[in-house]
Amino acid sequence: MASFESIRAMALAFPDAVEVDHHGFPSGRVRGKIYCTWRAAPARLMVKLDPEDQRNFCEGYPELIDPVPGYWGRKGSTFVDYAMANDALLATLLKLAWTGVAPKSLRDAN
Repeated sequence: MASFESIRAMALAFPDAVEVDHHGFPSGRVRGKIYCTWRAAPARLMVKLDPEDQRNFCEGYPELIDPVPGYWGRKGSTFVDYAMANDALLATLLKLAWTGVAPKSLRDAN
């Protein structure tokens, strides 16, 4: 079970990842692009996924993962109850989110 601080550590472990405030919540960004945000209460992570990945993860983990309501959810923004998810799943989701916004040159180097 992940904590707020462990989510922060996982989110910022990627190359060029930085934490920047996003409307009062921390966000993980790579070269200015958001790939995730996290909140302490409720214990919720938002990851930006490809819509197909979003659909697959929502179907596979309906008790943990939901699309963000509205426009952003239709574009792949996805909520994850990180207090209930295991570290392997969280690492996979964060890696997909980072990979989806990182420049190709940075992705290829890792």
